Amino acid sequence: MPERHTVSRRQFLKLSALAAGAAALGRGVLSRFAQTMEGTASQVRALLPAFVADAKTLGRLIGQDGRELQPVPPSPRSAPQRRKWVMVIDLARCDGCGRCTEACTAMHMVPFGQEWIKVYRMKDNAAAGAYWFPRPCMQCDNPPCVAVCPVDATFKREDGIVLIDQDRCIGCRYCMAACPYSARSFNWAEPPHSLAELARSYSMELNIPHRKGVVEKCIFCPGLVREGQLPACAAGCPMGAIYVGDELEDTVTNSWGETTRFSELVHQGGGYRYLEELGTEPRVYYLPHRDHQYPMPETAGQIEQQRG
Repeated sequence: MPERHTVSRRQFLKLSALAAGAAALGRGVLSRFAQTMEGTASQVRALLPAFVADAKTLGRLIGQDGRELQPVPPSPRSAPQRRKWVMVIDLARCDGCGRCTEACTAMHMVPFGQEWIKVYRMKDNAAAGAYWFPRPCMQCDNPPCVAVCPVDATFKREDGIVLIDQDRCIGCRYCMAACPYSARSFNWAEPPHSLAELARSYSMELNIPHRKGVVEKCIFCPGLVREGQLPACAAGCPMGAIYVGDELEDTVTNSWGETTRFSELVHQGGGYRYLEELGTEPRVYYLPHRDHQYPMPETAGQIEQQRG
């Protein structure tokens, strides 16, 4: 009996993605790639069965031997309700405390070295004052990350949230290259795990337990918003700078319990979307940093030095 070889679904998807990437290269590069991969290709042909699609039943795979291959049950990807989540960040209220990042990290047990919502110190020009700029994932309506994923690991739900199925992710990092907001992180090594994290089964709505070789990012805390609660970043903001709500209901709320119409808040406050000229259609809006309601970043730094 000849020895039978098997490959995991993850290995198969990696090999498929490599082949897809090679097809996109120029002729010269493709030729060199083919020469380099010739030995690997022969091994792949020996290890993997050829599949044919059943035209009568979509999603049915038949091997060359005629046996039907049972697909892996898909993870739930549809939003439970008809919603369209949106976020508004008031830059005039943000004081750069970083509590949003801390709350997000605690909620999702974010690995060391990652920040799913980063707070940047910005200064547009020498005459203007500095300000703070929180940057979560923009949950784009036209997400370039989704368009380039070769295995459908990153996808957009009907409620506007872009998620990552880490059971599908092969670590190619095409999505990271395509994202103009640098909102994604990659686990190059196995992250440290707490007992509480390991005690939980994998969930796309939490992205835990974390694992090596996959991409992670801000996901708008879909489990919380489904229950009518604010995402961790918004709930943890002591300044009430982050509003979250349903665009279809035209309502957003912050940690202070202030509830207002989304359309009025954005229109009257001069709201804009970061890098919206790229056509990504972000679902995160910003209100300009005029009329600051806290000490300017330079003053805040001086105060901290005096305290120290």
